[in-house]
Amino acid sequence: MATATLPQTLAELRTSGWQSISVKEELRRGMIRTLESGDALFPGIVGYEDTVIPEVVLAILAGHDMLFLGEKGQAKSRVMRMLVRFLDDVIPYLDIPGCPVHEDPFHPITQTAQAWLSERDESSVPIKWWNREDRYTERLAPGTKFADVIGEIDPAKLVAGVTMGAEDALHFGLIPRMHRGIFAMNELPELDELVQVGLFNILEERDVQIRGYPIRFEVDVCVLFSANPATYNRSGKVIPQLKDRIGSLIRTHYPRERELAIEITQAETAETGTTDYPVIIPRFMCELIEQVTLEARRSKYVDQQSGVSVRFSLANYRTMIASARRRAILHGESPAVPRMSDLAHLESSGLGKLELDLMGSQQMSESQVLEHIVATAIGTVFGEYVETHGLAEIAEIFSRGVRIEVGDMLPSSVYAERLTRVPPVWEKAFEVNAAESEAVRASCVEFILAGLYAMDKISRHQQHGQISYKLGSDGDA
Repeated sequence: MATATLPQTLAELRTSGWQSISVKEELRRGMIRTLESGDALFPGIVGYEDTVIPEVVLAILAGHDMLFLGEKGQAKSRVMRMLVRFLDDVIPYLDIPGCPVHEDPFHPITQTAQAWLSERDESSVPIKWWNREDRYTERLAPGTKFADVIGEIDPAKLVAGVTMGAEDALHFGLIPRMHRGIFAMNELPELDELVQVGLFNILEERDVQIRGYPIRFEVDVCVLFSANPATYNRSGKVIPQLKDRIGSLIRTHYPRERELAIEITQAETAETGTTDYPVIIPRFMCELIEQVTLEARRSKYVDQQSGVSVRFSLANYRTMIASARRRAILHGESPAVPRMSDLAHLESSGLGKLELDLMGSQQMSESQVLEHIVATAIGTVFGEYVETHGLAEIAEIFSRGVRIEVGDMLPSSVYAERLTRVPPVWEKAFEVNAAESEAVRASCVEFILAGLYAMDKISRHQQHGQISYKLGSDGDA
């Protein structure tokens, strides 16, 4: 909205018919408009349509402050940031030099603004307009001090002769500065107890008190919090009185279906612009990446209280694509197609994102845990394809002395040449992703071989980055 066409003085604003409402009423009104129009409430948020989003809607309609409770990587911060879309495009505020807050033109809360208005005619009081995108701010709890979010007495103003009990002696914190906006505090359990106590008045009485001095003014703000259940539910981390003042608790969760997880990952990793090496990703490779994450979330070797973030899937997905693209660049192939051998590089993107269960891991390293998880995922996905396509019979050809060598840096043409020497039953392998492309067919070959190995149908020998499969029980070398 062009602000040049909007009222520019207090007199013009009063004539325009604009009415002052609280930020929570503004959110409620915006939510109602969106519901009536049938537009998407949170575009790009997938998997929360029947769980999280209805709870957020109810909280907004109820005028509540909210706590988003969930493990890492569950889009808590993203949902909180998107709440600004329910605010008005712009709102007016008094253009007062040196005023620390965006004052409501009709209901100023600071003595500075009140005195300034009393000395001027409304036709000479300038108005500016505040964009909704700027009406949101957030803070990470660790290291946050009382002065950061609430405020503090400014020593410089005391030196200048201002008394400690005067409003002019204050340095405003983030919450007062977000008057008429949204303030979010991430990782609430890590917030110092003194600051938690300071939030009592903000959440209940909607005012601010500094160091016990009678400096108080009503702050209009919607307060949001995020927390991990493992720390939020731990006794002593969050003061009970603060919990009691939070209007609604919104529980988030990881995608509950693999197909949904694939949709989220593909949406988050969609590439923009053009590239000389486009990527085609077989369906089974997408399923494998998400199955790795699902297996990690149920693994006894991983600390489930910490959670396994969606970022784990995203990082692994991007690494897989990068490995395929590197191969395409070096061999001049197009398009690039990920293979099973590309999963060997998941260690670089996966390590550091899994927190081991010290009891369950039994002295296993993170690399060993990740390798076990990937192997389990391969077995799970391949088992599904066996039921659909009857791929187990391919294992029979290895009894005839067939040996196939694969590797992440082998050109696709090598696979095509080697497959001319094996029985026609191999054509069944290509049913999992029907295509004539050599690169896609090479990916199918590796998927079948890795799956058969996972089912103990064939053996595997690995050396110098190359993997060979044959009938027998030689195992890994």
